[in-house]
Amino acid sequence: MSHMWRRFQDLVGVEYPVMQDGMGPSPTTYLAAAVSAAGGLGTVSCPSIVNTSEDFLRKGFRGAIEHVASNTDRPFAVNVPVGRTPDGELLLVSRTCIDEAISVKRDGGKAAEQLRAIVTSAGFAGEFGSAIRESGLVHMAKVGSVRHAVKAADYGADVIIASGYEMGGHTHAKGVHTMVLAPQVIGALDLPVVVSGGICDGRGLAAVLAMGGAAAAMGTRFIATREHQWHQAYKQRIVDAKEWDDVVYGGIYAPIRGLRNDAIAALDKARETLSPTEFQAWEEEQIRVAQRDGDVERGLLVAGQVSAAIHDIPTVAELVTRIVTQARELLSASASVLKEPACP
Repeated sequence: MSHMWRRFQDLVGVEYPVMQDGMGPSPTTYLAAAVSAAGGLGTVSCPSIVNTSEDFLRKGFRGAIEHVASNTDRPFAVNVPVGRTPDGELLLVSRTCIDEAISVKRDGGKAAEQLRAIVTSAGFAGEFGSAIRESGLVHMAKVGSVRHAVKAADYGADVIIASGYEMGGHTHAKGVHTMVLAPQVIGALDLPVVVSGGICDGRGLAAVLAMGGAAAAMGTRFIATREHQWHQAYKQRIVDAKEWDDVVYGGIYAPIRGLRNDAIAALDKARETLSPTEFQAWEEEQIRVAQRDGDVERGLLVAGQVSAAIHDIPTVAELVTRIVTQARELLSASASVLKEPACP
């Protein structure tokens, strides 16, 4: 097994090389607690993106962190998408949630002990690097290119998440797919590299470990689980997805990959008729309509290309056990195939 997995395990304290990707804007607290309880690394997503106050963000984010800590004794992470204004300033939600995660860690107590890592995604937050390190949080930087991976490592990131273009949610303006991106990032760095994008089972985890990765991160696969608090209709739409049902459209921080429906057709009209701020609020609300209300036609369905490979809605514990068992069997069988040939 990859020695980088052992380094990752030492950093975050998980039992298995399985991580839940961040996803939002609706809550992922129950899911994060379930993933951590099953031996993986659950991830709390930050709250609303637009039209919120700093006080709302701080209280909401801290409350979500404390909720997870009260529902499992295992380690977990938080995910904060990094967005910027046209003049380069961090968006309020990014700045506030990063700062609040640091504050939780510094305040001590049970939540601080269990909160092991912060994932910065969708952009770069180098100005917070020192404060993250000094707080004791493990800094995991999510990237979509070798260039950005090296930059994040140079600024002191402890772990890199190499996320391929096929991932759901915020993806990359210049797409590099997982099986091209991940080996290059792993080869370029002497850091644990978690691989994300297009993974839903033990075959994906086995591939990640075989290429020298530290763990596999999954978002879409964990949507279709019983513990996730998103609407059942959303989960079923993932299960029902067919090949080529996915599409990339303009997002709040970066392009978003989701599933085709009536809401996709309404995007262009909304972008033409609304101001940028109004459009962001509209887009976020349409995502919530799907996640919260289960309107899978008028709501925006954030999901990855791997949706077409997902066919059930298990418990998180069942899913993690299945993934780990399948990966273990595949890696064992592969090792036997590649034994040194006998001398003639």
